[in-house]
Amino acid sequence: MKNTYKAFIGIAALILVLGACKKQDYTLGDIVAPSNLAIKTVVIGQDAANPNGNGSGDVQITITADHALSYKVDYGAGSNVNLEYLPTGVKTKKYTTLGTNTYRITAVAYGKGGTSTVLTKEVTVKSTFEPVAQIVTDLTGNASKTWVVDKSIAAHMGVGPWNAGSIRPEWWSAGVNEKLVCCPCFYTATFTFTKVVATNSYSLTVVTDNAFTKTGALTTLPGIPASGDEGCYPYAGGTSDFAFVPASSGAPLTPSIPANSPSTQTSIMLAGVNTYLGYGATQKEYEILAVTPTSLYVRVQGTETGNAWYLKFKVASK
Repeated sequence: MKNTYKAFIGIAALILVLGACKKQDYTLGDIVAPSNLAIKTVVIGQDAANPNGNGSGDVQITITADHALSYKVDYGAGSNVNLEYLPTGVKTKKYTTLGTNTYRITAVAYGKGGTSTVLTKEVTVKSTFEPVAQIVTDLTGNASKTWVVDKSIAAHMGVGPWNAGSIRPEWWSAGVNEKLVCCPCFYTATFTFTKVVATNSYSLTVVTDNAFTKTGALTTLPGIPASGDEGCYPYAGGTSDFAFVPASSGAPLTPSIPANSPSTQTSIMLAGVNTYLGYGATQKEYEILAVTPTSLYVRVQGTETGNAWYLKFKVASK
């Protein structure tokens, strides 16, 4: 009887609690797509004498809209659309293609309930660049110099994020000789940088019977199969021009974190699609992190979005 009475009291109390609870209504409110989307561009150094800027390639981009929660932007610098998350709608973009070029900026403003609004705007920018003389001397010997991947040191290949805040292979690093069994071509391929003094131009010559690369859409090298694992694939070698350009990553000259490697803020930009440096990536910009007369450390934007591949080279033995 006592237990029955306690159960009755408990049920009555529960009914009172439930009765006291008020029904809550949760609504998103009116779902309104972003409106009045605008893209403002300021080409740095632009004036009457320099209508396309001062040659730095820098453009300050500001995106605004009513009822927008966030933004994404494609800067029009590549052959494919690559929307970058831009929460504040403000960024200074460095365009690195040499000469005067026109880019189509695409902005997307996102609102409640997944609504979005799109706008495009063209901007014309001039980019000029003169590399530090010591970089040219170290890389080419002011004539011709041949390099190979330095298999004798750890982290001669690595993977990390492609951004300006972390300039190190924090996700994975190769051990000494790690690719020797699976991919010997990675260590035997030679890469010769040549400075043509008469024309003040530069070229890269790749000599190897097989290229270390991925397959299909993950490489631009000719003759690579449409599918298959990462490895060594028949490749006839090649020669292409290259230019020194300002690094597009925006990495600082002095690292913000002591463990990070510095960047020279200079990149090697290969022309065409038939050459590569160490690893057959789809991108042709190899950012020079460090270079001396006997060592070269670079990174290239990886085949997967957001990845960077790190590569260390040494001067080839004669």
